[in-house]
Amino acid sequence: MASRGFSAENHQPVPFYRNVKILAVLLQIAFVLIVALVFWTLYSNMVAGLRRANIPLGFGFLNLTAGFAISETSIPYGPQNTYARAFIVGVINTLRIAVLGIILATMLGVLVGIGRLSSNWLLRTIAGTYVAIFRNTPLLVQLLFWYVAVILKLPRVRDAVGIEGVILASNRGLVVAWPRATETYGAWVHWLVAAVVAGVAVFVARRLQLARRDRPGAALPYALLAALLLMLIGGVVVAMTTGNSPLRIDQPTLGGFSFRGGATLTPEFFALLLGLVVYTAAFIAEIVRGSIQAVSKGQREAAQALGLSPLQTLRLVIFPQALRIMIPPMTNQYLNLTKNSSLGIAVGFADLFSVSYTILNQSGATVQVILLVMVSYLSVSLLTSFLMNIYNSRMRLVER
Repeated sequence: MASRGFSAENHQPVPFYRNVKILAVLLQIAFVLIVALVFWTLYSNMVAGLRRANIPLGFGFLNLTAGFAISETSIPYGPQNTYARAFIVGVINTLRIAVLGIILATMLGVLVGIGRLSSNWLLRTIAGTYVAIFRNTPLLVQLLFWYVAVILKLPRVRDAVGIEGVILASNRGLVVAWPRATETYGAWVHWLVAAVVAGVAVFVARRLQLARRDRPGAALPYALLAALLLMLIGGVVVAMTTGNSPLRIDQPTLGGFSFRGGATLTPEFFALLLGLVVYTAAFIAEIVRGSIQAVSKGQREAAQALGLSPLQTLRLVIFPQALRIMIPPMTNQYLNLTKNSSLGIAVGFADLFSVSYTILNQSGATVQVILLVMVSYLSVSLLTSFLMNIYNSRMRLVER
């Protein structure tokens, strides 16, 4: 008796308009076409509007003379320079505040986060109060508070507070002692290059040793120690052969109505840095606290059973495991700090946004300047995410 079931001979293919896979591909193609059409329409309207207003769409304005001064520059700049150089100054200022802010906010946030879990009632309360205040207050309000109510209210230069010759604070900003190169610095450069090479060699050798033994461990501290040791030896050798150290400590001294020597943080830079660090550290502290609490209590009990002290338990057992949890959310905070630096315009700091706003008003190239600002912030954010993703991939657990 012939089977009444379906066979390969009488099976009919599914029509393309009923095939789920084909329909999914067609819908995605249609969506891409619609998005492209929308963007093309917006671009065409923008070009037509700029032409009606007689505004060029090119970037030739960057070669024009800027004609305005910038209060704080890390590279030589003057009003006679071009808009392009002024824009570069703004980018460098933003990178300065972002890198320094990320480092200081991480250090402060980790300390406060650990303090939130302390068994000491006073320390735990202070850390909790800090987080509650600064995490729930708008950043713009904090920046204005630090600038107007704190920094500008500091004593005059002649009455600056701090440690004489080391660090001094006044209403002109913060001045700290800083190392400066001397005439024998060129002879020390060869030692610096050798120190970098030695550090890389030690790092690679340590990683190969750990891989060969199939044991966990850190290679970076050994590399840094080797590099610093060779740099110190080179400095001693240069000082003994030339009679002069390659570096000297430039101490701040009072000269007239301002300080001479040392490194100076202007009131605007100081206020922005302080506000970003204090604000971001409050969020990082909660990330650290939550990540530490996410580690199983059995890990702490096992460490205590092995005779580890509370500090050793935190440093060797708990914190390395919590680090794998806290890296992704901390990356978001680093990105937020970088983008929040655009609020520096409120305290008069010449960051990327502030300088670009001046260029926009003078040149009239609104679209081009906004596009440059977006690309700049996007590039910095993508670079930060890329570096943190590399670090995250190195810290994650590898299953066998």
